[in-house]
Amino acid sequence: MLSEFIEKLRKKHKLTQEYLANQLGISRPTYIQLERGERDLTVPEAEKLANIFDMTLDNFLNEIEMGISIEVTNAKTNKIKNEIRISIPQQKLDKFKSILLYILKKVGGKPNIGMTAIYKLLYFIDFDYYEKYEEQIMGLKYKKNHFGPTPVIFEKIIEEMINCNQIERIKSKYYQHEQTKYLINPQVEPDLSILNGQEKEHIDWELQRLSDLNAKVLSDLSHKDVPWLSAKQGEQLDYEAVFYRTVDTSVRDYHDDEDD
Repeated sequence: MLSEFIEKLRKKHKLTQEYLANQLGISRPTYIQLERGERDLTVPEAEKLANIFDMTLDNFLNEIEMGISIEVTNAKTNKIKNEIRISIPQQKLDKFKSILLYILKKVGGKPNIGMTAIYKLLYFIDFDYYEKYEEQIMGLKYKKNHFGPTPVIFEKIIEEMINCNQIERIKSKYYQHEQTKYLINPQVEPDLSILNGQEKEHIDWELQRLSDLNAKVLSDLSHKDVPWLSAKQGEQLDYEAVFYRTVDTSVRDYHDDEDD
C-alpha cells in the first residue's frame, strides 16, 4: 500500500511526521491519517513527497525504489568495477549528521567557518574520499552554483538538527562580510562509532588542511575542480568526474596504483 510505502520512506530518510506534515502544509494528525491509509493523497502532495524522497512521481506512486546497475571506469588507473549495484550518490544521512556535528565541534568556532565554508568542507570530504578510495563516505548530492558546490539536502537537515536542539544558527560578521554560523550544543557528542578508522582519518586530514582557509579561498579551490567545471549552472555534480582531476585538486597518488 502507498501509505505503508510513505511510512517506510520517511523512516528510511530519518524524517519526522511533523516535518513532512509541515512540508505538505497539513497538520500532523492529518499526515498520520495518510500513513494509516485513512486519507487519500492529493496529486500536489504526492509530487511534494516524491521530490522530498528524491524520486520520480511515477516511481513514487508505483512504490518503486530504484538502484542503478552501472559500470564504473577509473579514467586514471584504467581499473574497471563491473556491474556494481549502487546509486550515485548514495546519501548516508546518519553519517552526514555525525560528520557535520564533528566538523562543528572541531572547527565550527573558528571565525572563518561559516555556512559557505562548511559547504566546501563537506564537498571536499565527500569527493576527495571518493577519488582516494572509490567509495562514498556521505554520498551527498551537490549542485553547482556561483559560490561553488552546494549540498542539496543541507538546509532540510539543518532545520531538523536545530529543532532537536543539536545546533544553533547565529548571524555574525567575518571582517566586513555577513556570515551564517552553526554552533554545536555543548551537551551533544557526535556519534563517531558510525565511522571506520579510514573515514575518521580522512575527515581529520581534510579539516587540518582546509579549515583555516576562508570561504572565498575554499570557493576558488572548488572552482578549479573538474566536478564543478564539468557541470552546468544548477546541475548536480558527478562524483565520477574526480577521476579527471588536475594536479590542482587531485588528492590520490596514482603512482602507487601503478605499482600494485
